[in-house]
Amino acid sequence: MPEIFDEIEDYRDLASLDYPELVRLAGDIRSRIINTVDKCGGHLASSLGAVELIIALLRVFDPARDKIVFDVGHQAYAYKLLTGRKDVFGSLRQWGGISGFPDPKESPYDHFNGGHSSKSLSAALGLAKARDILGRSHKVVAVIGDGSLINGLALEALNHAHELETPALFILNDNQMSINKRVGGMANHLAALSVNPVYRQFKKLLKFFCRKVPSGKKLESFLERSKQKVKGFLLPPNMFEDLGISYWGPFDGHDIQEMEKIFRMAGNYEFPLLVHVLTRKGKGLEVAERDPEKYHGISPRSDPLMAPVNSGPTWSEASASCVEEIASRDPRIVLLTAAMKEGSKLNSFSERFPERFFDVGIAEGHLLTFAAGMASEGLVPVVSIYSTFLQRAMDQLVHDICMQNLPVILTIDRAGLVGEDGETHHGLLDVPWTRPVPNITVMAPRDVVDLRRMLLGSVKAGSPCSIRFPRGKAPLSICRDKDMPDFRWGRSEKIFDGTGWCIFAYGSTVPLAAEIYGEAWKTGFEPPSVYDLRFLKPIDRSEVMEALASNRFAITLEDGYTEGGVGEKIASMANMSGINCTVRTIGVPDLFVPHGTIQKQWEICRLVSREVMGLYESFHKKGAPGSGDRPKRPGGKQEQGSVPDTGGSS
Repeated sequence: MPEIFDEIEDYRDLASLDYPELVRLAGDIRSRIINTVDKCGGHLASSLGAVELIIALLRVFDPARDKIVFDVGHQAYAYKLLTGRKDVFGSLRQWGGISGFPDPKESPYDHFNGGHSSKSLSAALGLAKARDILGRSHKVVAVIGDGSLINGLALEALNHAHELETPALFILNDNQMSINKRVGGMANHLAALSVNPVYRQFKKLLKFFCRKVPSGKKLESFLERSKQKVKGFLLPPNMFEDLGISYWGPFDGHDIQEMEKIFRMAGNYEFPLLVHVLTRKGKGLEVAERDPEKYHGISPRSDPLMAPVNSGPTWSEASASCVEEIASRDPRIVLLTAAMKEGSKLNSFSERFPERFFDVGIAEGHLLTFAAGMASEGLVPVVSIYSTFLQRAMDQLVHDICMQNLPVILTIDRAGLVGEDGETHHGLLDVPWTRPVPNITVMAPRDVVDLRRMLLGSVKAGSPCSIRFPRGKAPLSICRDKDMPDFRWGRSEKIFDGTGWCIFAYGSTVPLAAEIYGEAWKTGFEPPSVYDLRFLKPIDRSEVMEALASNRFAITLEDGYTEGGVGEKIASMANMSGINCTVRTIGVPDLFVPHGTIQKQWEICRLVSREVMGLYESFHKKGAPGSGDRPKRPGGKQEQGSVPDTGGSS
């Protein structure tokens, strides 16, 4: 049987299909999503669960006129397929292809950026009020998941909606999940609403009865006027109604016909309205339905991050394992996360120490202040958080943790460029934002050896600490020599001796610096001295100043924004001290880096060896004096042309 999806061009063709055909279409769309995500990676289970909802939405509302806002947007793949991106959907999350999230730069049908959660209601209210002020008449719809609803921003919008008195439709897509299983009182509240069809059934029965008895119309009219009292008697408390937002539901989110009827009525409602629909995350793919956490987001099959050939742990796994090891000996350690238990690989800790593990849901601001409260009473909270989500809690980091100098440890996951999730998920701001804050120590390990040392040191420090690490595999041990000094808190490490110029690196850029050093020996190029900064705040001033005084040229490699980064600090140190050393920084320029592979993103940001060596060569050709003989290889005699060992795992 041919696919109906092949026979339609976009959402405008949905009007010509009957309901059996729409059901077939939903299956076709799911197949296209599954096949594409298998090849490109992406957010799978959420988008599979929202297919019928989106079909019904596009049967009623016209996105060329009406404003539709998706919360997060990882549920919006069917929307992309039905709004002009069918032929390019195979480029999902690829360099130059379409984004994994709604993006107004990509399509006129995407009305608001949708990378982070819980902002759709606020955005929709803003769009609706702008419509009123400008005298326009289109509809405004926000689609939000139940997991996103607990965030402070969403609750602030709900609190404000009644006062605005403007038509806005909030569709609550309730699949009992965020990324992990939803938690907290809101989860219980929605569960109570979703399993109480008593009122709807009772109302149907009364209407039927009233039409069968004498004077039934008068009785029905009286009951309609008394419906709030009837609902209050039959239903559990409803926070939406109490906030002045009309509530309809719950409805079957996989019944296109029912949802279409409800959406058509809702489109004519004159006040803020929340329609509650129940869906199944991962619907149509058995493994995703059984394990929606695992299939929330997946990498492409060929992604080396998923390949079994590298036996080393990911940075997330390594961090979680180290924290668990330390917690087994120190009962003060507690571990906290904001709905990222699966993403940050915290399952083992949560099972071993359930009384010391806390998942607060999508509530990053609360997460940090909650941790601060624990720390003020003598516990040592470890907060596991993605760099991109830390942005949502900077005020709490400043006021509640650092200003009070409390011993909260941040393990900042997915720092740097993250690949296919793109501009909304890069971890590029944690260094510029954390470094200026007093009292905090900012660190970046190059391997698991230093990660463990930094965690142990942070527990002893008794003050705020952050440890940032990238997405992907964690080297167990790199650039190490038996003659190198032991780890010293607050100190950087000189990894390789060079001559004439030096490279400052940290975290994920250390392997690149080592690669440059090795290539220099291969090609007869002057090799640089290589420093692993380790501590980004406070910087090891004595080591850095000695390096600047010993070289005429220095390059800082940063997997983050150069504006406000460590390179700026080092250049300022050279300038303020009057040292005659030219400092250049290579890192992320002043732009939002598009989605694509991490390798491609590093190339665009010039984080490749040819760019670094070319920069030094250009400096040298401008007349910088020679730097003398080539140095000896650390640990032994260096033969001309031989290559030092700059990597390897142990």
